[in-house]
Amino acid sequence: MKKIYIRNLGITNYNIISSAMHYFTDSRSKNTIDEIWFTEHFPIFTQGKIKKKKYILKKMKNIPIQLCDRGGEITYHGPGQQLVYILINLKLRNINIKKFLFYIEKSIIDTLKIFSIKSYTISKFPGVYINKKKFCSIGFRIKNHCSLYGISYNINSDLIPYSYIYPCGNKLIKMMNLIEIQPNITMKIFRKEFIKIFVKIFKYKEIYKSSYNILNRINFDS
Repeated sequence: MKKIYIRNLGITNYNIISSAMHYFTDSRSKNTIDEIWFTEHFPIFTQGKIKKKKYILKKMKNIPIQLCDRGGEITYHGPGQQLVYILINLKLRNINIKKFLFYIEKSIIDTLKIFSIKSYTISKFPGVYINKKKFCSIGFRIKNHCSLYGISYNINSDLIPYSYIYPCGNKLIKMMNLIEIQPNITMKIFRKEFIKIFVKIFKYKEIYKSSYNILNRINFDS
């Protein structure tokens, strides 16, 4: 199966997206087409499976902390940051986890190359870095051979909340916005190029771009 749906959901509530993502994954069959969901979230800290209080320097009264079942530690999501939820059946695509993460990082690195930006990875701290700052964070869960969660990268986000945590559990990490080095960049411009690179690297042959909001068809009360 080499088909994929690409959906742009706009700005959403994290908890609704999380519920929808788990519902989608739990109800998948071998005929379910893979999907990518692009969204932004209202301000929220999400805490992965590695729960260490020392990574939280100070709580912000107006930004909640939400526990989740992805890998990794604490990070921040907010407007101006692109969330990319990657929902792929790795078994059907014959992709192991190591190759999957490599493809994800390569998709970001190759997209940045289009804008003449050099980037790199650090083995112990997953993500993509530019000029000693972190541009893209990565956090996944694999369930029944299917991926949940995904990546986030800052285009023009409020970076102040990161000062209240150790992003991804590393006190040395400094986060960045892409507009710092590409002032005219927009989320739409970068997203368009990322999609081209992503489907090429993952070798998808048929791409469906849908404005239909998949959240509308899910009954969260069931």
